[in-house]
Amino acid sequence: MTENSHVLYAREPTLAIAEFRRVLVESGLGEVRPVDDEARLKAMLDGANLILTARLDMEGKPLIGVARCLSDFSWVCYISDLAVSAKAQGLGIGKGLMDEARRQLGPSVAISLVSMPDAVGFYERIGMRRMTDAFWFSRKR
Repeated sequence: MTENSHVLYAREPTLAIAEFRRVLVESGLGEVRPVDDEARLKAMLDGANLILTARLDMEGKPLIGVARCLSDFSWVCYISDLAVSAKAQGLGIGKGLMDEARRQLGPSVAISLVSMPDAVGFYERIGMRRMTDAFWFSRKR
């Protein structure tokens, strides 16, 4: 990224699987997401009803961040993926995606997520409150 690059945040319901995979890999989430299973990545995108992207405002509009969400648009939104390419981490892109989610959802919709251990500090810095009473059934594959 250059100092003169601007970031465009948008709702992008038809995000390409290859772009999604690339950002997952570049962000480090590829280690814990099924990036080698195209059918599963497609199902992940198809099942999300709010996909937000961060793209550089330059030729080709390269994707540098994505938030994949599930929401009823009335009460709660679950952020299932928040991924920012390593080259853009630390530049406010993750916060920008979260701000865009809050803008699109409005003030009456709560946002929840499960953080990767090394990202907990980020979520605390942007003002999210840590919850102690969350529960989880692990997936088998």
